[in-house]
Amino acid sequence: MRTLPLLPEPAPAASNIILGMMRIQSLSDEEIRTLFDTALDAGVNVLDHADIYGEPPHGCERRFGEAVTLTSSEREKVIIQSKAGIRHGGWFDFSREHILEAVDGSLAALKTDYLDTLLLHRPDTLVEPDEVAAAFDELHDSGKVRTFGVSNQTPGQIELLKSAVRQPLLFNQVQLSITHSPLIAQGVAINMGALEQSISRDVGLLDYSRLNGMTLQAWSPFQKGFFDGVFLGDREHYADLNDLLDDLAAKYEVTPTGIATAWITRHPANIQVVLGTTKPERVREAAAGSEVPLTRDEWYGLFKAGGNIVP
Repeated sequence: MRTLPLLPEPAPAASNIILGMMRIQSLSDEEIRTLFDTALDAGVNVLDHADIYGEPPHGCERRFGEAVTLTSSEREKVIIQSKAGIRHGGWFDFSREHILEAVDGSLAALKTDYLDTLLLHRPDTLVEPDEVAAAFDELHDSGKVRTFGVSNQTPGQIELLKSAVRQPLLFNQVQLSITHSPLIAQGVAINMGALEQSISRDVGLLDYSRLNGMTLQAWSPFQKGFFDGVFLGDREHYADLNDLLDDLAAKYEVTPTGIATAWITRHPANIQVVLGTTKPERVREAAAGSEVPLTRDEWYGLFKAGGNIVP
């Protein structure tokens, strides 16, 4: 598995696969440990949490902290990131008070002294950059958070934060899969007025990220759309795509899951893939595919079979 030197020392190099912990609350301690151990064995060393995952707040973080006990040396080998900003009830809160409260809750639930990364969870249109900056300064100076980023934000929203925030914003977690790829597809069809694909939905986020050294993290990497189910095995809607996934899986001796992962990791933006699975075998399959060297022809073939147009 390819690793990426994304965080400053003393953090280890980060895997290009991230184990998302969104769905672990109902798992037993043994099931959580098996999922975690499988990820480590496969070379996955980045764990993705959020205060909003599970019930009540911090539910999934608490389950992880209960199930997995890390020694100091073990903690140094993994990268734990969490997110804050979504409030129960369906609203956003990037206030200094809430960010600080959320991080303290995450640290207590995870039973760790620090987060390697904190992401702001989606945009808060009521954001006051100075409040975010004050929270980040306090968290960084106290050692509670080492690095920072955002999720689902446009270049303009990121630049607004950067007007006040002193720390580099290193990550942006966004939805991306073969069949949900406006992040990439718009740039391929730029200025093609007759194509809906040419409409910009993120104001050039992909190129902005590459120009500014900001790593994208792809969530829902196997979803058809916005939580519409996975495209893997869906031959009713994506027969050609699944046929091609099968053919390439046979060629590279991985699974279709591995090829769907490779489609993302092949991009030169060095995008990380966030897995939301609770199945250890899915983690192994994705990790095995993360270094598959898809050719340009194969990559664009998957892109087109996923419903995108190459003019």
